[in-house]
Amino acid sequence: MKPFGKLASVVLATVMGASLFLSACSSSSGTQASGSGNEKPKSETKTETAAPAAKKEKADGGEITTAYLNEPQGFIRFWATNTYSSEVIDLVESSMYKFNENQDIVPDLAVGMPAFSDDKKEMTIKIRTDAKWSDGQPVTADDVVFTHNIPINPDYKGPRKAAFIKLAKVEKVADDTVKFTFSEPNAGYIDMLIYGILPQHLLKDVAVKDMDKSDFFKKPVGSGPYKLDEWKPGQYLTFSRNENYYAGKPAIAKINIKIIPDANVQMAQLQTGEITVQGVPVDNLDVIDQFAKTSGKIKLQKDIQTAVYHFVGWNLTNPLFKDKKVRQALTMAIDRKGIIDNVQEGQGKIVNSQTAPSYWTYTDNVPKFDYNVEQAKKMLAEAGWKDSDGDGILDKDGKKFEFEMKVNQGNKVREKAVAVIQQQLKKVGITVNIRTVEGSAFSKDFTGKNFEAIYYAWSISGDPNPEGIWHSREIATGLNTVSYSNPEVDKLIDEDLKTFDKNKRKELLAKVDALIAEDQPYTFLFSPTTIMAYPANLEGFNPKRDGLKEIEKWYFTK
Repeated sequence: MKPFGKLASVVLATVMGASLFLSACSSSSGTQASGSGNEKPKSETKTETAAPAAKKEKADGGEITTAYLNEPQGFIRFWATNTYSSEVIDLVESSMYKFNENQDIVPDLAVGMPAFSDDKKEMTIKIRTDAKWSDGQPVTADDVVFTHNIPINPDYKGPRKAAFIKLAKVEKVADDTVKFTFSEPNAGYIDMLIYGILPQHLLKDVAVKDMDKSDFFKKPVGSGPYKLDEWKPGQYLTFSRNENYYAGKPAIAKINIKIIPDANVQMAQLQTGEITVQGVPVDNLDVIDQFAKTSGKIKLQKDIQTAVYHFVGWNLTNPLFKDKKVRQALTMAIDRKGIIDNVQEGQGKIVNSQTAPSYWTYTDNVPKFDYNVEQAKKMLAEAGWKDSDGDGILDKDGKKFEFEMKVNQGNKVREKAVAVIQQQLKKVGITVNIRTVEGSAFSKDFTGKNFEAIYYAWSISGDPNPEGIWHSREIATGLNTVSYSNPEVDKLIDEDLKTFDKNKRKELLAKVDALIAEDQPYTFLFSPTTIMAYPANLEGFNPKRDGLKEIEKWYFTK
């Protein structure tokens, strides 16, 4: 799908135009919620202090209904890679730590922060002893050890291997203490700590190679704030609060998640009340904003910053995209600001490399390939692509410059963006055939490298090391699905993972960003902001978080 870039926390963003993707995921700033409207106006004849708003009484119970464009992939994060999966996993499962809106880790099942040995090869974490599974069994250190042994098992072939590649051993050293031993210092350790802890007593007899096909994958038992009641594939998931949750049962009693693969249908149901909490696509913002004002039924939280960026990925195994100069020209032929202004309704910022603007490692001091149609044509010609037969399409060695670009079905904003890209590339003599693909098949196409070009987005959270997406060792089974390989990038990524000095890391990762920007394995498009709609009487949500993040803190007022 959101670390940066490590498989633990990177997700493909498939939600609307933001919170997207392979677990996607993740914001760092946002606007404050608007006033309640209960403030007493000042007298026109004398100065007086406005009376404080009446305290709203918290109600116990109630339910919310939201919708996803695509199906979650399952409830074991080692195999699940899209945003929807990450969100439902967080509802059901507790982890050692979670990421807050600033991408800092905060304890969940852990007590305090990790303690390191002097050589940074050993990390010790204490865990709380009052957590229980939803079936009433206690969560123990044995469960933590069991869970973290899954991705280092030789039979694990899932896409999250990179986060654990330096983990040599995990063991229980006391009933409330677990020790992780690394083969070498690992500054990206935090990406290991956000995986949902799994119940050993239910999974101990399931082979690792079969775990993603087990009943648990679809019918989990967790220690998080909610438990799954029913999952009807293609239709809905329902959740109820976990009475055994260590932090106390949440106020919201029930969560309903519909699978509706069309954002316009989602917006229609938001207005009829069939959906009550939803991200609002930018092309529906004006209508939903007006509905919020006239109906009084919902309120909008706008300008939620995200650690998300949209991109066009070029499959570098395709001869069309092997030449770096060609990829640079493709970027120059695309009017990214025009897409932001006219498709995104101005809700976004151009990005030129792989780090989202909300991150502490972000730099814009990288090679840039700004919109310039004539320069793009010149660069394509220098690479040997010319219209030799006068039909308006570039060709080279008898082959036309024509390819297919995939986009996920139901995301109208992305579909519009791809249509714009198609028209813009046509101006330089390139034919793009758009293929719109159903959501689950689309995710499989991406992870399976079954594309020529693809419009997608990453939601990033956690550590900023981008190993999971960009290291060449992630081509075979990881998320480096465009098959990008640059030995210098590999070297810098590996060096960063051994570096605990934050300033040095920023320097190393800036070099990574510059090299990737130069190579243009993606055309980096923009980082969007998001808008969330909530019921008017809902309180407790964090205005810096989107989706269902921190829903255990939400409540209705009487």
